[in-house]
Amino acid sequence: MDARDIVGVVVITYNSRAHFARQKAALEAQTQPFRLIVIDNASAPAQRPAAADFPAGADVRQMEDNLGFAAGNNRAVADLDTEFVALLNPDAFPAPDWLAQLVAAARAAPEAAAFGSTQIAAEDATRFDGLGDCYHVAGIPWRGGFGWPVDSGARSGEAFSPCAAAALYRTEVWRALGGFDESFFCYCEDVDLGFRIRLAGYRVLQVGDAVVHHVGGASSGRRSAFAVYHGTRNRMWTFVKNMPSPAFWLLAPAHIAMTLAFLAWSPFRGIGPATWRGVGDALKGLPRVWRARRTVQRGRRARAADVLGVMAFSPLAMLRRAPVVFKR
Repeated sequence: MDARDIVGVVVITYNSRAHFARQKAALEAQTQPFRLIVIDNASAPAQRPAAADFPAGADVRQMEDNLGFAAGNNRAVADLDTEFVALLNPDAFPAPDWLAQLVAAARAAPEAAAFGSTQIAAEDATRFDGLGDCYHVAGIPWRGGFGWPVDSGARSGEAFSPCAAAALYRTEVWRALGGFDESFFCYCEDVDLGFRIRLAGYRVLQVGDAVVHHVGGASSGRRSAFAVYHGTRNRMWTFVKNMPSPAFWLLAPAHIAMTLAFLAWSPFRGIGPATWRGVGDALKGLPRVWRARRTVQRGRRARAADVLGVMAFSPLAMLRRAPVVFKR
């Protein structure tokens, strides 16, 4: 087997030229061979990538329409026949052994299907950008450890979901579950897929030694109207689609209360219109999401208690953006 058949890497770009040189150098330094597909989602002409912007042999594809992060990744993964697929944001710069550490973790845990990375803030190497995606039982996701000091320590163990800015998946499981939900376009699509991976009975692991430096929000901004709208809408869809019964019915009032609280507070944070639009469109899409829920729940193999067991129950953990990683 060609060593590149073990792992494919997918990079989705959108007006990301400022990061190409640094990422190219980081990818060329990888100790694990890989196949690379780059999809540009209709960037401005001056921002569009060329083959020379990436390591030799990269398959660089130019889209004339913005497919979104979800559909762009799905299209690339569909053309990979590698055992694993790694997703990497264009503003994420991996350490030389990043891929090797993820593949080693996957080899050591055949019951796991997704693997997250230690993300350090590219603009401040003393702070974490993320230590896996966390999920509160009321249906609120967050990037664990965001802004925490690096000297608090990286985490390895059981996580709810990997952050897709730098994550590894078993290609076979990705395809069996349909990959990302393309109706999400972007934001929360990785949490939704992580949820479905867990419902299907697989584990998700956070790999402390797989390190990337990540800018974050480079394409859309952390609190832009675009990010707030999609995050709000998709957060509601993720809960409705995936939370297993009977927990769904028990926790729905808490999810509604959280949503109302976000709505009430949003004008004071300067994000009122985007939040309200997100909630409105989430409600409009509920009939379709409920149909998707039926399909997801019919395929559930994990016990509800096991899925809830990797979620956070404390509101304090959510407010502190605490990493929620369990030693197993």
